[in-house]
Amino acid sequence: MPTLLAYCLLFTVVGVGFILVHLLIGKIVRPAKPEPEKLAVYECGEPTIGTSWVQFDLRFYVIALLFVIFEVEVAFFFPWAVVFGKLNALGDAGLDEASRQQVVQALVPPHVEGAAQSAAEMADVAVTLGWIALADILVFFGVLLVGYAYLWRRGDLNWVRSVEEEVKTWRQVGAEPPPELLKPPAVEVAQGA
Repeated sequence: MPTLLAYCLLFTVVGVGFILVHLLIGKIVRPAKPEPEKLAVYECGEPTIGTSWVQFDLRFYVIALLFVIFEVEVAFFFPWAVVFGKLNALGDAGLDEASRQQVVQALVPPHVEGAAQSAAEMADVAVTLGWIALADILVFFGVLLVGYAYLWRRGDLNWVRSVEEEVKTWRQVGAEPPPELLKPPAVEVAQGA
């Protein structure tokens, strides 16, 4: 069995076992005392009204989804920064040969065979690759900023959207807004105040 496949299989078995063991221990150790207050739906401080099978407020879903999307995209910056830093180190003309070989070994996988290059050739190639990598990450970041600006302009990042904006959005697309948006909001009076 190839070594890489064995490592992947071992990692998968240990990961699944880790999850199952901890879930089983949690099930055995924790007390099971269901009460109506514990079984109530809780949505980020919103008061619960009705059963748990009611329509879910989409603000929570949209904000969470946008966070996940941008968080995953930003995570791509870290491996890029590591490689970019090594390319800059390799492009340094004053780097001695032993340090240069260490950086090359860190950048090039061990199974890749290539002809040995002179120090000047390696420095030139590293500088070129560094500029290409910088251009690539700027394009990537630009796409992220365009997406962020689009979401900001659209109002998806606003936690509370005003009724006027909703009505305006409905009318911009040429549709009549739902009647519940057009009626004035009901004012709730707190009891005992």
